[in-house]
Amino acid sequence: MMSQFMDEPLAAQSPEADFTTEPDDGGVMITGYNGKGGDVVIPATISGKPVRGIDREAFSGCSSLTAVTIPAGVTAIGRRAFSGCSSLSSVTIPAGVTTIYKRAFSGCSSLTAVTIPNSVTTIGREAFSGCARLTTVTIPAGVTAIAASAFCDCSSLTAITIPDSVTAIGEWAFAYCISLSTVTIPAGVATIGERAFKGCSGLTAVTIPNSVTTIGEKAFYKCSGLTAVTIPNSVTTIGREVFFGCSGLTAVTIPNSVTAIGREAFFGCSGLAAVMIPDSVTAIGREAFSGCGKLEPEVRADIAKRFSKWVFESR
Repeated sequence: MMSQFMDEPLAAQSPEADFTTEPDDGGVMITGYNGKGGDVVIPATISGKPVRGIDREAFSGCSSLTAVTIPAGVTAIGRRAFSGCSSLSSVTIPAGVTTIYKRAFSGCSSLTAVTIPNSVTTIGREAFSGCARLTTVTIPAGVTAIAASAFCDCSSLTAITIPDSVTAIGEWAFAYCISLSTVTIPAGVATIGERAFKGCSGLTAVTIPNSVTTIGEKAFYKCSGLTAVTIPNSVTTIGREVFFGCSGLTAVTIPNSVTAIGREAFFGCSGLAAVMIPDSVTAIGREAFSGCGKLEPEVRADIAKRFSKWVFESR
């Protein structure tokens, strides 16, 4: 695979004069860019001092930037560092980077792929939000939490690899990733945040492990392609509107660990034909199963008798 690149010349380093810097820990931090754009190779040293990091908004809004190579030695990519670089299609992040801060690449609508090195332990909120052409991403094993809205609105994202090290998926983390078809949530994840997969209409299957104790409100809101879901027996509450509008859902298994089903939890699940409510459930919120027209009449009658007719109807 590598042989096809052996005869290609290395990309030329961009002139030092194209960058503004500030002193940082014996080296320099890049604070701005005034070059012509295109393919930019950030030099490893500027004025003889090593480049340690990319500061906040250093390249923000640089619409002429098409590719960027970040040198070894950089340990952090700052807030909004490349935010709004709408022509940026390729970025090389070196091993050694540990932190990608909030909105670092948000709105990079031409970015198609990114390799996040294993050295990264923190991916900030909205770090890649709005990267509409991003198709795949692998999150490295050192990351323990996927921050809020980290990949929100990545509408071309078809595959995501979440490592076993992750214990929490933040709110809106993958919301509106409409091309995402399957996701495996690893054992170890305890919390799926509110609206984490909201509007993922292409999602057909999701595996929720027994480690999950909390599924936030609207976590799978309007995942209309979802056909089946098994809720693990570690979950005690199905929150409000968790599966609202999941019109493709045909069956759901609710474990006997669940004691409460929130308001509108399965509202508009028009394909839902089978559900069993265990004896452990003592409360079901209003309209929890409203719009579930395929449920058998005897099932509806049993649920209404045990709880209330308002489980199926609006007040």
